[in-house]
Amino acid sequence: MSNIPLHSLGRKGKTRAGYVPLNDAQDTDMPTGVLRAVGTRNVNLTVKAKGKQRERYTDADEFDEEATLLGNRDSTLEEVEEGNVGEQSKRPSRRSSGQRPSSIHKTQDKSRTIPFRPPEKLQSKFPPNLVRNQKYNIFTFFPIVIYEQFKFFFNLYFLLVALSQFVPALKIGFIVTYVAPLAFVLCVTMGKEAYDDYKRNLRDREANSQKYLTLVPSSDSGPHTRSVPSSSLQVGDLVVLEKNQRVPADMLDGETDWKLRVAVPATQKLVNDSELLDLDAEVYADAPIKDIHTFIGTFTIHTPRTHSVHDVPMVQVPTVEPLSAENVLWSNTVLAAGSVVGFIVYTGSETRAVMNTSHPETKVGLLDLEINRLAKILCAVTFALSFGLVALNGFRGQWYIYVFRFLILFSSIIPISLRVNLDMGKTVYAQQIMNDSEIPGTIVRTSTLPEELGRIEYLLSDKTGTLTQNEMEMKKLHMGTMSYGFDSMDEVAHQLASAFAHTRSNSIATGAQLAMRGRRDMSSRLRDVVLSLALCHNVTPVTNDDGTLTYQASSPDEVAIVKWTESVGLKLVFRDRTRMELQTPTHARLTYDILDIFPFTSESKRMGIVVRDAHSGEVLFLQKGADVVMARIVQRNDWLEEETGNMAREGLRTLVVARKRLTSQQYAAFKTAHHAASIRLDGRGEAMISVVAEHLEHDLELLGLTGVEDKLQDEVKGTLELLRNGGIKIWMLTGDKIETARCIAISTKLVARNQYIHEVAKLKTSDQVRDELEFLQSKLDCCLVIDGESLQLCLNLYKNEFIEITTKLSAVVACRCSPTQKADVARLIRHHTKKRVCCIGDGGNDVSMIQAADVGVGIVGKEGKQASLAADFSVTQFSYLTKLLMWHGRNSYRRSAKLAQFVIHRGLIISIMQAVFSAIFYFAPIALYQGWLMVGYATIYTMAPVFSLVLDRDVNEDLALIYPELYKELTKGRALSFKTFFQWLMISVYQGAAIMIMSLLLFETEFLNIVSISFTALVINELIMVALEITTWHIYMVISEVVTLFFYVISIAFLPEYFDLDFVVSTRFAWKVAVIVAVSALPLYVIKLIRSRIAPAASSKLL
Repeated sequence: MSNIPLHSLGRKGKTRAGYVPLNDAQDTDMPTGVLRAVGTRNVNLTVKAKGKQRERYTDADEFDEEATLLGNRDSTLEEVEEGNVGEQSKRPSRRSSGQRPSSIHKTQDKSRTIPFRPPEKLQSKFPPNLVRNQKYNIFTFFPIVIYEQFKFFFNLYFLLVALSQFVPALKIGFIVTYVAPLAFVLCVTMGKEAYDDYKRNLRDREANSQKYLTLVPSSDSGPHTRSVPSSSLQVGDLVVLEKNQRVPADMLDGETDWKLRVAVPATQKLVNDSELLDLDAEVYADAPIKDIHTFIGTFTIHTPRTHSVHDVPMVQVPTVEPLSAENVLWSNTVLAAGSVVGFIVYTGSETRAVMNTSHPETKVGLLDLEINRLAKILCAVTFALSFGLVALNGFRGQWYIYVFRFLILFSSIIPISLRVNLDMGKTVYAQQIMNDSEIPGTIVRTSTLPEELGRIEYLLSDKTGTLTQNEMEMKKLHMGTMSYGFDSMDEVAHQLASAFAHTRSNSIATGAQLAMRGRRDMSSRLRDVVLSLALCHNVTPVTNDDGTLTYQASSPDEVAIVKWTESVGLKLVFRDRTRMELQTPTHARLTYDILDIFPFTSESKRMGIVVRDAHSGEVLFLQKGADVVMARIVQRNDWLEEETGNMAREGLRTLVVARKRLTSQQYAAFKTAHHAASIRLDGRGEAMISVVAEHLEHDLELLGLTGVEDKLQDEVKGTLELLRNGGIKIWMLTGDKIETARCIAISTKLVARNQYIHEVAKLKTSDQVRDELEFLQSKLDCCLVIDGESLQLCLNLYKNEFIEITTKLSAVVACRCSPTQKADVARLIRHHTKKRVCCIGDGGNDVSMIQAADVGVGIVGKEGKQASLAADFSVTQFSYLTKLLMWHGRNSYRRSAKLAQFVIHRGLIISIMQAVFSAIFYFAPIALYQGWLMVGYATIYTMAPVFSLVLDRDVNEDLALIYPELYKELTKGRALSFKTFFQWLMISVYQGAAIMIMSLLLFETEFLNIVSISFTALVINELIMVALEITTWHIYMVISEVVTLFFYVISIAFLPEYFDLDFVVSTRFAWKVAVIVAVSALPLYVIKLIRSRIAPAASSKLL
């Protein structure tokens, strides 16, 4: 940073001076806030950090970030050096992406320049820092809910039927029989929506009322802190955060890695917070954007603290420092160490979190849409039937009124009770899920979607925290001739102790002397590799309040390795920017000076460090990295490829460790060349890489190969295998790099053994994309691993072709995905395949994906509850998906499909009887059953037995989990299709006609007897049909059948206007009802028996 000249960006006015080169004094130690991502809200801050915190090391990405701030290098630099700041500020110049806007802003330009202690008028221009997840307010609730209900044909039809009863000419029976069911459905739905939104409001209020300390100026000796609720925080406020305190903002990156954040260097020189408040400074921030990896801004101090030289005042030149994403605390991260003073630059809707999160839409299950389509068919049947009866009557009199009366008479063809039954069924399924003792902690947040769990064909999963615990553990160390597994680490500790004891008794240079021999003993080789691992990293030890030591780093792999070196006896006890101290098994201290660090990047795939032994002066270049790049750097690597492959097949993340001893002359030559490259203005990055490669990265001594395991969540392998056998295609979408994702895909068995893995990365042109797609088309049995950049290019250029091909693959792994990309992939799969997509994740970065899915599942874990709260279903373990889908989802869909068709059958059969009756009695639109008979038929006479179908099951739980292929059968949607619908239609027509015609044939002398015979036969027929549909009897089913029949018999005595009691208790009534029921139900029983023998269901073969 110290030698990077930054140039004017053509700013105007007194405070718009150009950049000046940063002097060496600014290249001081910069303590940083170390962040762990967790949970929920919306503010972004630049940082002043203090306390025991992670120290900042060199980062190659810095140069790219700063390059975007550079204007015309040569001319601008000359003008600044000559002091022509005023002239330069008056001249127009090309604005780069990081340039501050001119004083005249376009209305859509949301970039901002915020002074310290900004006026309230400026602060009020920015959005309030409110969390609002509510779907409605007091004015929008009623109209939106009503619209959502009546946009379905089903409900609209019943509304029109109910309204028709207020027209005297169309009135048939009790108005309450038409209005009450619809009103009940609407009240239940509105009550549920109101309650859900009330719970959201409570969560919002809790988040908005969380207290934070802000720095405010004071006339006393020091600044005061004021406690304010999160919702009152404004742009420009200075917020004080302590360790483990959540940043009052929405989380963007939801992983539990340690995120390094760099404090603004200029503020680190200030003695106390009072000086911070006294600064005449301002922060410029670019307009808010979605990209979580990019932030462009500047920090300007207009009156930097200067001193006179020989009483001659120095020119006051504003100090300008560039700001990047590394200087910003993104939303809702948690400070893991030390304390921070942050300057708010974005609030509310302008934070990255809110911009990346789509507004949740009301999800509607596929079953509901299918039933809505069937309702339209039934409506057409109703119109045809009504019009047909009027036509057969010759369109006599006011025939159009007769058409409407028939429509109302046949309205039971589309039963309003269907919605009531299905909604109640969904409630039962939700309770069964939440009360399942084998998946404790599972919560159903969207009770309208349980059936969707039974029809999932694509599962999109996050990696970190979902498939893995993000807890690394060193499992294997291979040294060419020796290999140490997890169970032999005691031997490593023993050999290391003996090596250090031997070194201590001889001299510190014994290792170097041994290296000159042809064959070193194993303990000294172990000493070298463990020492290299203990030195080659970016890990910092932090002492906690209770005296314990915690390791912090941006990579959990490095923490795992350093913890392992501690476990075998070599402990990292101190580190700052220039020095590192290790404690040996003999409790001696080894001190090493840190001379250079070459950090890991996704391009280099390796990290290196140059250290000097403070005791002997020996200079070592240590390097570790991926085998693909290290193989050409190290010597004698004949065993490396084979062992790396073996570890990779075990799902271990491999790192090759190597070492090179440098003479003082070699290091001096490197340092000179590296410094010369670092001050170049053009091609600086490439030049520095070239110097490192030329002077250091060749002929390294290969020390060993490490294998680190990313611990998987419980039973992940078995769960993925079951889901795959159930016909579900699995995609893993992660923000991690390709190498990590590939290892996890192998270790989780997402990729089958010996399955070819095809990697696609860094695609730049359409020709490359086309070539890759053509290859995939010819090899659909492979697993695709693709990075986010290439994925975006594929979607931009060949979206349809890419989705067409990839949805046929058994597994896809997408790496370096942004939250928006994850959501886009989910939507594309849904749109293209028309299949059900389930997304599962555990962090805030998964919320968009979860909301974009047909079914969103959130895991409650280390990331907090943001994913869980946004999801339709909340679980505590990934493995619970098996039970959720294969058992509860399958049962919910089968039961609802059967329930829906039976309720439709129940309405159709009575309408067919009405049609036959009207046709025989001169096509008169007179109700066959009126008043309480119609009310009772839809409620106490049939409802309990029909609803008991929600407890039916075709196989037991163990079989459903042992044979996931049963789930695959269900995803084809055959449980509720046009075929099954027309089968039930035919059954209804046959049974309705049979009951009515047989009743008329057995006509006595009075019309009253037709009603009593036909209605009794109808009720008994429905009870028998329910019994025929049940696969596995439940005690409630038996009770509901018996109790319903009992209620019907008792109610006859209280309805003399419909039943002749003398006739009902006679034997004539009994045998006539028995004959009618036999004619209507017996053929159905015989057909079912024959079908079970000739074409049995897949589930019945397992019983």
